[in-house]
Amino acid sequence: MSLVVRPASLQELAHAEELVARSINDLTVRHGFGAIATSRAPDFQALCLRDDPRGAWLAEDEQGLAGFALSWVCGRLWFLAELFVAPGRQGQGIGNRLLGRTLEHANQAGATDKSLITFAFNTVSQGLYVRHGLLPRLPIHLCCIERELLALHAPRPALGVAPIHATAADLETLRRLDMAALGISREKHHRYLLGDPAVQGIFLEDAGERIGYAYIAATGHIGPLAVMHAHAMPAAFATALAMAAAGDSRQVSAFVPGTSSALTLAASQGMRFALPMVLMSSHRHGDWASYLPRNPGFM
Repeated sequence: MSLVVRPASLQELAHAEELVARSINDLTVRHGFGAIATSRAPDFQALCLRDDPRGAWLAEDEQGLAGFALSWVCGRLWFLAELFVAPGRQGQGIGNRLLGRTLEHANQAGATDKSLITFAFNTVSQGLYVRHGLLPRLPIHLCCIERELLALHAPRPALGVAPIHATAADLETLRRLDMAALGISREKHHRYLLGDPAVQGIFLEDAGERIGYAYIAATGHIGPLAVMHAHAMPAAFATALAMAAAGDSRQVSAFVPGTSSALTLAASQGMRFALPMVLMSSHRHGDWASYLPRNPGFM
C-alpha cells in the first residue's frame, strides 16, 4: 500500500514511542553522541492525545510504521513535541506529510505561535521546519554532572521552598508564574507533573513571596523551572541544584537556554554540555531567561 497518514490511537502510542527511541538513537549515534534514548511508557503522549486527538498522527505503509508526530496546544502556542521518521525512511517525504497534519492542528486550534525544540545537529529537520516558517531562535544545552561530584561543592539554597499542591490556589499561582515567563497558562502540564510520584514540585520563595517554581525528578533532572523575573534565575537554579544534589540519583541534569544566567552557574558547577538543542519558532515568544524547559517534548 502507499503511505497512509492517519490519527493515532492510545493503544498505538507505545509502538510509536519505540520508533521515536530508535530514530533518536540512529541520529545521535551517527553524530557521535551515542545512544541516548530508551522506550518509556507514553504517559505524556497519552495526556496530549486525550486532551486533543488532533495532534497525534501515524504514517504507515506495507513496511509498517514509518513515522509519528505529536503536538499540543496551550492558549496561543502550538508546540511540536515529537516528529520522527523510522531509520532508513528519511528523504521519502514522510516527515513533511506528518508536519503538514500537525500544522493543521495548530490552525484548527487557533494557535498563532508555533514552536519546537530539536537537535542542533539535525540540519535536515531544521531545513524542513524553516520551509514551514519556523526559524532557529535560541540554543538550549542539556547540562549534566554526576550527583556525588556536584554534592562536593553544591551551591547553598538561595531561596525558600514550599511544596506545590494541586489546589485551586496553587494552580492560580502557577498560572501567574507561567504567564510572566511564557505568556501562556499550562495547567494541564502542571496537573500531569503533580500526579507523578517520581517528581517533586516546589515553589521558590523570597521573603515569603512565591517568585518561581521548579520540578525535580527522582532521576536528578531539574525542570521545568520558571521565575517571575529573570534576575531571580541564578538563585532559583542554585536552590534546585542544591536540592537535587541532596538526593540519591546518579546524576543531575537540566536543559538550559543559551540566554539564561543559569548557564553560567551550570558551567561554574562543573556541569558538562552534553547535548546541543535549538528552539525553533514562527515568532519569538516567552522570556527564555526566566524559564528552563523539562525536555524537548514537554517544553
